[in-house]
Amino acid sequence: MKKNTEKIDELIKEALTKEEAKFYDELGEQNLFGKINEVYRGKMGWLAIIMNIVHLVIFVLFVYCIVAFFNTDVTNELIKWSAAGFLCMIVMGMLKLYVWMQMDKNDLLRELKRLELQISALTNKL
Repeated sequence: MKKNTEKIDELIKEALTKEEAKFYDELGEQNLFGKINEVYRGKMGWLAIIMNIVHLVIFVLFVYCIVAFFNTDVTNELIKWSAAGFLCMIVMGMLKLYVWMQMDKNDLLRELKRLELQISALTNKL
C-alpha cells in the first residue's frame, strides 16, 4: 500500500509545476509535535493559548483539591473536595479533547487540499 501511495505522489509531482509541487510537499504528513504546533498557529490559535492557560489554572486547583481532601477528616468536606477534584478532571479532559479535535480538523483540511490539488492536476492533464 505504501508503494502505491509513493507512486501516486510521484505521478502527481510530475504533472505539477515546480511551485505546485513545492506546495504539495508541504501538505505531507506531520508528526505529533508538528500537529500540536499547527493548532497554536491557526486562526483560532489565540483560543488554544487561552485554553492552555485555563488548563494550567484548573490543574493547580485540582492539586489544591487533592491536598485539601487528604488534610480533612470531616465526611462532608471529603465529599465536597472529591467532587471538586472530579469536576477539575472533567474540565481538563474537555480542554484536551478540544485540542485533539482541532488537530484532527487540521489533518482533514490538509487531506482535502491534497485532493483538490490531485483533481487540479488531473484536469490539467486531460
